[in-house]
Amino acid sequence: MSDWSRAALFWPVTSSSLRAWPGASWSTFFNTADSQAHWWQAWAAALSSSQGGVEAANVNPDLGLGDLPASSVIALVGLAFEARIAAGPGVLVMCRGGQRRPAELLPLAVSGGCHSIISFGVAGGLSPDLEPGDCIVASGVIDFPALRPTDPLWTGKLLDMIPNARHGPIMGVSAVVADPADKRKIHTATGAMAVDMESHLVARLAQSYGLSFAAVRVVIDPADRAVPPAALLAMAPDGGTDMSSLIWEILARPSQLAALLRIAADAYAARAALLRLRRALGPDFRCG
Repeated sequence: MSDWSRAALFWPVTSSSLRAWPGASWSTFFNTADSQAHWWQAWAAALSSSQGGVEAANVNPDLGLGDLPASSVIALVGLAFEARIAAGPGVLVMCRGGQRRPAELLPLAVSGGCHSIISFGVAGGLSPDLEPGDCIVASGVIDFPALRPTDPLWTGKLLDMIPNARHGPIMGVSAVVADPADKRKIHTATGAMAVDMESHLVARLAQSYGLSFAAVRVVIDPADRAVPPAALLAMAPDGGTDMSSLIWEILARPSQLAALLRIAADAYAARAALLRLRRALGPDFRCG
């Protein structure tokens, strides 16, 4: 097993955090603080340990704007590995968890000539027919209760460039949605095909600054994927990996190992698809 595969086993993806809220309303999913997003951060640590990616100058998600070309596109991501893949000439990558927040960088970017913003990265599958690695080009972003349509011309270009891409709404949320039952509820109630933690922010920023926007996401966890307890126990309080707890949990309940390996395989497929997608879209995400 590769170093990346071993790291992928340690993601603290959990559905128990949602099952602990039996009376949760929709507003719980959409307004919980970003501190609930530790599992996404751990995915980044696991995925970024692999080699490869798009070679480009703008690989720093907290990039300065001094050398930014005119009319660059802004790519908003949530994870470090997504930022490295998104980076390229004429792309300003903003990471939601970076030291310089998008709200701080956006006015500078717009004044510097940026007119477009895209939500890029991985997402959780909500539609039951989606598999890891499947690509979704958003027709709109659900920022509950609003539906914000994406730019039709840009979206059309993305669909033309991405073979077998799905077209439909993406849900943006502020808290993890990992339990299959909760995914089914959201899909049934909203029709969203996938869920992520950045697309609604992109839609809001686009509206505030008069930017055209698009969203393209690759499925990393399908709608029916169950997450074993060992994945939760692997999360240390500082957001790192608690190897000791993970090992003891697997020794105590070895039946979880197959599910952990399946998670690793899903993530590998998603990352490979994201790399192919980025190469296909060219330096400007086909917004020009």
